Amino acid sequence: MIETEQKPIYVRKANLAKMLGVSPRTVDNWIAKRMIPVIATSPRLHLFDVEAVKGALEQGFEIAVSGG
Repeated sequence: MIETEQKPIYVRKANLAKMLGVSPRTVDNWIAKRMIPVIATSPRLHLFDVEAVKGALEQGFEIAVSGG
């Protein structure tokens, strides 16, 4: 079986917020803090690769567990 590379799915801010269960303002905050990747196609239109955003958030919110 041959695996094919999955193309990224790009969504707008409102759709991303709905998919992640957060407010659009939270997405704005993440953009301002440069926590998530964004494609600014114009000043009013920002597109997001859903899988890239999820990956960035998982890396940013990882909690280090120390042995004790």
